[in-house]
Amino acid sequence: MSLDGFSMHPLTRELDTALAGGRIDKITQPNKQSIILSVRQPGQNFLLHISINSQNPSAHLLEKNLENPPEPPVFCMVLRKQIETGRIAKVRQHGLDRLLLIDIDSLAAGGRIVTKTLVLELMGKYSNIILVQDGVIIDALRKIGANSSRVRTVLPGQTYELPPGQEKKDLFTDAIADIMAIVKADPSLRLDKALLAACMGFGPVSAKEVCFSAGLTPSMRIEALDEADFAAVEDALKEIRESALHAGDADAPEDKAVLLLGENQKVLAMAAFPLHYLPEATVLTFPTISAMLEKADSLLGSYVLPDKDRFRKLVKNEKNRAENKLTKLDEEIAAAENAEEFKVRGDNLMTYQYQFKDREDASVTVPNIYSETGESITIPLDQRLTLVENMQACYKKYDKLKRAQELLQVQRRECEANIAYLESIEASLLASSSLAEIAEIHNELIAAGYLREKPKKKNNDKPARPFHFRAPDGTDILVGKNNYQNDKLTFKTARYNDTWFHTKDIPGSHVVLQNGGTEPSEEDILLAASLAAHFSKARGSSKIPVDYTEIRYVKKPSGSKPGFVIFTNQKTLYITPDEAKLAPILAQDPS
Repeated sequence: MSLDGFSMHPLTRELDTALAGGRIDKITQPNKQSIILSVRQPGQNFLLHISINSQNPSAHLLEKNLENPPEPPVFCMVLRKQIETGRIAKVRQHGLDRLLLIDIDSLAAGGRIVTKTLVLELMGKYSNIILVQDGVIIDALRKIGANSSRVRTVLPGQTYELPPGQEKKDLFTDAIADIMAIVKADPSLRLDKALLAACMGFGPVSAKEVCFSAGLTPSMRIEALDEADFAAVEDALKEIRESALHAGDADAPEDKAVLLLGENQKVLAMAAFPLHYLPEATVLTFPTISAMLEKADSLLGSYVLPDKDRFRKLVKNEKNRAENKLTKLDEEIAAAENAEEFKVRGDNLMTYQYQFKDREDASVTVPNIYSETGESITIPLDQRLTLVENMQACYKKYDKLKRAQELLQVQRRECEANIAYLESIEASLLASSSLAEIAEIHNELIAAGYLREKPKKKNNDKPARPFHFRAPDGTDILVGKNNYQNDKLTFKTARYNDTWFHTKDIPGSHVVLQNGGTEPSEEDILLAASLAAHFSKARGSSKIPVDYTEIRYVKKPSGSKPGFVIFTNQKTLYITPDEAKLAPILAQDPS
């Protein structure tokens, strides 16, 4: 889900108004998919966030800077060398394509001013950021060689070519009558498809909004429309054009950028102007398109901390390996449960060994000495061995399986503990939102033997701290974000008479209600339990069991893994978190 080219037209105007003439002070690269330009204007600084994340490729202004790794990637270093200290001459759009161009004037050798262009191709999974000078590619965030694409390569030193013009009409400059002529050209087309074929920059969202404004369904065929319907489509096109022309203008506050959300905060649509075609959706309005795109980034998870995806995949693979091992152990344990059968065979062979001195059969059938009803037992024999050797083989198999039962049960418990530990790291990754927290998980994975890397040295990053929320009555609630934080929170930060919460037999965060021995209110207990359920693997489920007890009853066994505790004197609540009621608490700025 991303903006279409039609909505990028007012976005381009918004960015050009804010950034044109500004000096690029600093360039950072928070992750492999994002670039941030710090632009200084007289009396004001702006942060331009450029993202090629396929979920929501975009360029927009940020309210707050993102964390950056201590060592900048190569592409970031190239941009610093080429355009840092340059001035932004203009932000423009190529036609109505999802392609923005930022012209940057820089001082070259001999005092010459050269213009370099940062090309932002914001086209889903094909998105890219390319630096161009005089039509030649200097560098690109995603280099595309002949092995990756037979259609188009993007490599330094190659000539950069803009996409060819489309055989469509520009709603901002062309006559509505010309657009309608293209819409009517193919009677067999659906109305929404005809609008997409006629209007440059239109995506499904803009086309469906025009259909809705005209009072028509997108699936209607052109041949089924009459003159009144075409007149309604014309009016709808004029209306959406006016909305887009005034989007973000201070003198038109009623025209707002919008996000349409479905269940579980799923982004259904976004545009630079009001949308009405999904009346059941939750509508979020924003004063600027940048503010809307920043919110969309947070909902779509577009910003990914460096290494977070790598660790998530690593933990998932290790957990799958452990689960497969658990399945095999269960099979071996089931086989080991037949140990008594081999003892019975050996005892019967010992009893009847003198009756079968000259036997040649592959098995013998004798009355079972352990059967109270005199039932017979058939014992298979290895014909390469004597009867006594077969008897000894049965006892040896019995001893081996008995020992295996104990060893396999130990291995099974270790495997289950390993899976639970990996699930706790999964929950930690879900709650982590800073480089310092990811660094803690990185070091934990190394200490646990899952990564063979050197631990990351502490740098100048802001130290990782637990979430800090405040209940309506002022009581503080702390929530650990990873296993190291959970241990520190429970055994160093919390007082012995604070109340401790954790989901029952479910990986999740340690939650401490800092009531200091005073009787906590029912509202505070329910809130802390809801937070424990929210910051656990069971998030989104109903009737989640949450244990709570005083800190003094929580102990950490010697030698146990980070985050593992045992506790007593607990009570259990079954919680179905109300995300709407939790939202104001979660929105608090953690300190």
